[in-house]
Amino acid sequence: MSSTPSRVAIVTGGASGIGLAIATKFSQNGIFTVAIGRDEAKLAKAKEILGSNGTTIQADVADLASIPALVEKIHANYGRIDILVNNAGINQKKPFTEVTDEEFQRVINTNLTAVFVLSREVVKKMLAQGGGSIIHISSMTAYYGLPKVIAYSASKTAIEGITRAMATELSAQGIQVNAIAPGFIVTDMTDKALNADPERKAKAMGRTSIGYMGKPEDIAETAYFLVSPAAAYITGTSIRVDGGNAVGF
Repeated sequence: MSSTPSRVAIVTGGASGIGLAIATKFSQNGIFTVAIGRDEAKLAKAKEILGSNGTTIQADVADLASIPALVEKIHANYGRIDILVNNAGINQKKPFTEVTDEEFQRVINTNLTAVFVLSREVVKKMLAQGGGSIIHISSMTAYYGLPKVIAYSASKTAIEGITRAMATELSAQGIQVNAIAPGFIVTDMTDKALNADPERKAKAMGRTSIGYMGKPEDIAETAYFLVSPAAAYITGTSIRVDGGNAVGF
C-alpha cells in the first residue's frame, strides 16, 4: 500500500460466514481489513468482496508457533493494528464419553489457545501505538448447556472469562476488549449441525423468542458498533446477539 491506512483490522475465520460479514462491514466503512482463513477458494472470493480496502492471508491460527511472525508481517505491511476479531473456530459433535484427549485438545487449541496467542501478539502492537479494540466471538454454549459439544462449550465459556480478564488488565491502557455471543445464525457450520438433527433445530428455534435464525450481518453490525465511537465506554462485556435465545423457554 502506498500509504498507511487510518485503521487496520484483523478478522480470523474471515473468508466465510460471520467472519466474512464482519470483514465486509469493516472494509465498507473505512477500516482496512485483513481476513485470515485456511481455504484458498473461499479466500479468493473474500478478497473480491473486500475490494481495495481489504486483503486476505492464508494461515491456520491453530499453528500457534506461526502466529508471532504472522502478526509481525501484518504490522510491517500496514504500519498498525487497531482491531482484532477472534472469530475462527471449530466444532465437534460427539457423545461426551467418546471424545478423545486429542479431539478435545484440537478444539481447545483453535478456539481458545490460538485466541490467547494471537491476542497477546496483537496487544503488544496496540500498547505501543496507544490503544485498540479486541472482539472475541463467544457462543450460546457459554450461557447454557448443549449436549455433545463438550470441547466447544469449554472453549467458549473460557472466552467469556478471557474477555473479562483482558479488559480488566488492558482497558486503562486504551485497549477495549469485548465479546459477541451469537445465537443460531445461518452459516455453513450451523446448517451442517442443525439440518442433520431436526430435533435439535426445532428445540433451538422453539426457544428463540424472535422466531427465526439470525444472519451473519446481524453479528457484523454489532462488531462495527463495538469498534465505533458509540461504544467508547464499553469494555469487558459480552453482547448476546441471539434473538432472545438465551432467555427463551
